[in-house]
Amino acid sequence: MNVVEQYARAQLVTDADASQALDRGTVPVRLVYDPERDPRTVWVRLTGTPTREWTLPRDLLEHGLRTPMGRGDVRVWPCGRVQTIVEFHSAQGVTMVQFETKAVTRFLRRTHVAAAAAEPIPH
Repeated sequence: MNVVEQYARAQLVTDADASQALDRGTVPVRLVYDPERDPRTVWVRLTGTPTREWTLPRDLLEHGLRTPMGRGDVRVWPCGRVQTIVEFHSAQGVTMVQFETKAVTRFLRRTHVAAAAAEPIPH
């Protein structure tokens, strides 16, 4: 199985669902990539209470590390040299999460290895 999971700590900058018991500040996040489920997508799960999950294109996350990018309800941009912001829009509002860029880069590197391993061998 080629599923990549990485736990990270991120800073919750804004929370669309402020009525929930999720504290602003540092939150545990799980980054997930499953090339067999969808090789173009990554999942971001806030693992606090309540657990919330968003999907975004893997290439959007990758390009957003270097330059502001957006697609649909997701925006990604560099914040200084060591941070990356991921912004999720929903009917409830905007949730903005700030990651250490090196953690996201490490995760993306692992997704490329998993994607290559999942590709069928040409005959």
